[in-house]
Amino acid sequence: MNWPFSNNGAGQRRDQVLAVDFGGRTTKAVYVQRRGAEFALCGYAVMDAPIYDRNLPPDLLTDHLKTLNQSLAVRTKYLVLTLGVNDAIVRPVDLPRIPVDEMRQVLRNNSRMYMQQDMKDYAFDCHVIPPWHQKTAGEARTAPTATGPGLQKEKVLVASAKKQLLDDLVEGIKGAGFVADQIVPALIGPVNAFEMAMPEIFKTQSVALVDIGFKSSSICILQKGELFLNRIVGLGGDKLTSSLSESMKISYAEAEGIKVGMPQEVRPVLESVLSPLGRELRASIDFFEHQQDKVVSQVFLSGASARSEVVQQALQNELTVECKTWDPTGWLKMELPPKQAAELEHLAPQLTVALGAAITAF
Repeated sequence: MNWPFSNNGAGQRRDQVLAVDFGGRTTKAVYVQRRGAEFALCGYAVMDAPIYDRNLPPDLLTDHLKTLNQSLAVRTKYLVLTLGVNDAIVRPVDLPRIPVDEMRQVLRNNSRMYMQQDMKDYAFDCHVIPPWHQKTAGEARTAPTATGPGLQKEKVLVASAKKQLLDDLVEGIKGAGFVADQIVPALIGPVNAFEMAMPEIFKTQSVALVDIGFKSSSICILQKGELFLNRIVGLGGDKLTSSLSESMKISYAEAEGIKVGMPQEVRPVLESVLSPLGRELRASIDFFEHQQDKVVSQVFLSGASARSEVVQQALQNELTVECKTWDPTGWLKMELPPKQAAELEHLAPQLTVALGAAITAF
């Protein structure tokens, strides 16, 4: 899905791009290049994100991106940046069948009607959602048609974010010597990456994608390639680590170290902390299954905490639906330095959002 809050490509397909997932604690970046009909992962980075109180100052973002670029030494000026799950609103809306530019104007003028809140200082982008089997990715949309006294309506996935935030991000990116090719809601990253890595399941099944972030986790329910619903839960890896630290009377760093390969004695703590995420996921699945009369067959987990077998099992026990991790790099050729190649299997779940964002440039 292409979400050009900032689209300097004007529809161009890039040959290479740096995609950056700016998280609450760590920044994840991937350097992807086109190889004919294939794509190659040529580098990645996971590094501490800068600490700031509320809004990220453009100069702090500039310095951070310069440091990131030094570690990767990329050969592209085009950068894709994600918007955190709490910084962008993403929801399905029924809009008139008109050009996307006009849709944006309709949303700006009627945000309360369509988004249920006044959004004067927001920018909007739209992704039309025809059934996947009626239109392949990148195919041109047919001309709008009118029926009766009004226009036909169609289902559109709308993303919105504050204009000032977008302006600050573009300024910070420009200061680091990059072009802000795309600014993409992080929520869409796992969906894009899953489509590329597991296309048959994406096209044919009803599944849930759960990305466990630092402060928050996202839930996306997909029905044969369509994003049916999404939820943000205010629980992430930070809460898991803090709870372990408190219950075991160890430092935060020690708790973080045992969270993935943890001994069985910490299972009860994690199961208790994960209950709100499990309940919200169960409620989302129940709502979908009731509305669509379809069964969610599997739950796919991503994010650093998803590597923990205890986390996977705790959610599976709550849901009685199979929960497992998946490889977001499966669609890529590997052209990595030896050290990064050796560490990729361990770090791949953390790169999901960045890899999904990179796809928008191609």
